[in-house]
Amino acid sequence: MAEPQRVRDLPEDVDTDDCMTSYTHIYSPDLLKDQVAFITGGGTGIGLRIAEVLMRHGCDTVIASRNLEKLTEAAKKLMAATGRRCLPLTIDVRQPQTISAAVDETLKELGRIDILINNAAGNFLCPAISLSFNAFKTVLEIDTMGTFNTSKVVYEKWFKDHGGAIVNISATLGYRGQALQVHAGSAKAANDAMTKHLAVEWGPSGVRVNTLAPGPISGTEGFHRLGGNIADSMGAFSSIPLQRAGNKTEMAHSVLFLASRASSYVTGHIMVADGGSWLTSANDVSMLLGYWSAELKRDK
Repeated sequence: MAEPQRVRDLPEDVDTDDCMTSYTHIYSPDLLKDQVAFITGGGTGIGLRIAEVLMRHGCDTVIASRNLEKLTEAAKKLMAATGRRCLPLTIDVRQPQTISAAVDETLKELGRIDILINNAAGNFLCPAISLSFNAFKTVLEIDTMGTFNTSKVVYEKWFKDHGGAIVNISATLGYRGQALQVHAGSAKAANDAMTKHLAVEWGPSGVRVNTLAPGPISGTEGFHRLGGNIADSMGAFSSIPLQRAGNKTEMAHSVLFLASRASSYVTGHIMVADGGSWLTSANDVSMLLGYWSAELKRDK
């Protein structure tokens, strides 16, 4: 009998926000040689691993978010592990002027931008009736407005005249109306539509726009905050066709494909990387409400 997929041929990863101690290239190490990627939310989680994998394929990066201390620490780790350059820059994706300043600094220091990864996001579990108007607005401002703001600034300042690749990090929440996720699901559904609109409008400028929609990914803040550890301990992932959560390197490999010439004729595409989770996993309102209530009690 063949060995289960969940323990065979999985890429290296670590659960912490550290670089991997070893890495096996699935594409040429020079696939992105001397290109530059601008990554929002690149200091932790999936964003950090995306930066590392792109850098291990010859790319220099900018990692951008609101926490300069975390970014600076992450940039040091990334440069030490890959030998490529990483520039940490402070931005708030809700404020276009901060994005504009960061893009100007990127072009001054690194000379170009070839890839934009819109990874900045905010999320938490909350039933719609308990969700404040401001909380709903804030998630849409970060996830949806932040994606548009960053894309528009990078397009105006570089992509319009030079082309490039945009990869938006989405989610499968809106595909079936995931319980306790109306805020994030609505924001990501808007981003999926935005991907298609921008692919159509910016294609003539040589800009490809695609989306990656991850499932439950271990070793991330979202995995912890959205109950992934509890779900894993309860055996909930057995309902996923591939029988497990994904890891950050798998998501980075998917981004690498969409951002590189390996997908040179792909644009306007929503690529789901969730092991089949959204097709089969239970949308258990009672279980999620129980977890949400327990978290509220622990926080008090």
